[in-house]
Amino acid sequence: MMSGSGGKIHAGRSRLRPFYLCTFQPTLCRGSCATGLYNAHYLARRFGGHLKVLLLENISGAAASQFEDAGFEVQSLKGALDERELIEKIPGTAILGVRSKTHITASVLDAAPGLVSVGAFCIGVDKIDRTACSERGIAVFNDPHSNSRSVAELAMGEIILLMRRTFEASTQLHAGVWNKSAAGSHEVRGLTLGIVGYGKIGSQVSDLAEALGMRVIFSDVSHVLARGNARPVSFRELLETADVITLHVDGKTQNQDLFGEEEFRAMKPGACLINLSRGFVVDHEALAGHLKSGRLAGAAVDVFPREPESGANFVSPLRGLANVILTPHIGGSTEEAQQNIGQFVSSRMIEYYKTGSSLLSVNLPQCHLEYEPGTHRLLHIHHNVPGILRAINDILADRGINIDRQVLDTRGPIGYAIYDINRDCDDELLAKLRSVPQTIRVRVPEQSRR
Repeated sequence: MMSGSGGKIHAGRSRLRPFYLCTFQPTLCRGSCATGLYNAHYLARRFGGHLKVLLLENISGAAASQFEDAGFEVQSLKGALDERELIEKIPGTAILGVRSKTHITASVLDAAPGLVSVGAFCIGVDKIDRTACSERGIAVFNDPHSNSRSVAELAMGEIILLMRRTFEASTQLHAGVWNKSAAGSHEVRGLTLGIVGYGKIGSQVSDLAEALGMRVIFSDVSHVLARGNARPVSFRELLETADVITLHVDGKTQNQDLFGEEEFRAMKPGACLINLSRGFVVDHEALAGHLKSGRLAGAAVDVFPREPESGANFVSPLRGLANVILTPHIGGSTEEAQQNIGQFVSSRMIEYYKTGSSLLSVNLPQCHLEYEPGTHRLLHIHHNVPGILRAINDILADRGINIDRQVLDTRGPIGYAIYDINRDCDDELLAKLRSVPQTIRVRVPEQSRR
């Protein structure tokens, strides 16, 4: 059936049991939970139907299928939602999935007291307020790997197209102009490729470029192992030496305006620039100026400082320039990548929901404990201060509860403990645990209620 917002709703098979949680609400208190215990069945009755998953921005159907198989009701929307729209849509949601356009703010999180996790079905998580998620005991997951091959392949394709001026020739031919010429057209074999950011994507580009006979140099803020015959150099040497520079940096604030007037002036005359990383990394006005002057021979840009919704008007100083390839943020948008991302992120979120395993979460401590049949699992997220574990252990001991196994990890100001105990967790016990000072969230995962 269709939702009121034009998205599809799928009712999963009902395999889930109730979970209990308490949610830290900074609007009500600081240092302890004041919102009480939320029962999943209560939330489901209040907001209708099964436990809900909300997927935005046309996330792969592979994700919806996995959530349905796990027993969730899935609502999938094609577009992003602004803050007001998301606040109206999110109540009753247990799991939220987004891509690169939706902003997840503290206000959005406060509108969903039963939200357990947020999934970024992409690499970047800069649109998600991860601190606010941590303060509410909400896990954030992403996939830093699955689309790296898609991005690397596009980078290599664009290198060839720019050096052969293929895109410019195609544009002229579409306009009815036959201009067969070898001027400014070069093989990539023997040219020097400079890679800024030698991580998962940059290193794959390195391998592909070497296979085509390019010399590869790279610059990275971290000490990383070179692949093949690639050679690490200083950022300045890379600018002055490379025939093509490709950017594969992350979304950290220090990369804002990484390439501006000074960097373009330092580049080798006639070089080309490729940016498939973040839109704010490059000063597009400065880039357009150096392209128009002829100092740079071409550019391929996939990410922009301001990106409109699909179908909306696109404005950029790079439009209409010769030998400039512009694409609408599709570097990782292949069917293979999106399917793999959908499967990976959804599996991590289901695992966290069912067992409490926070492995590969980008904001919570990394905790994992193999499930042992016959035990009862308890999850406790708290501020990382002395005395928390002692307080929890005292509560369990006073009720004659034995701890079979436990694991604890911390990440900055947040601590996370998983307990396997020999008795079921009733409301009275959960209320006691909730009353421990500095508690953020207490949850009994679905696995323990089977």
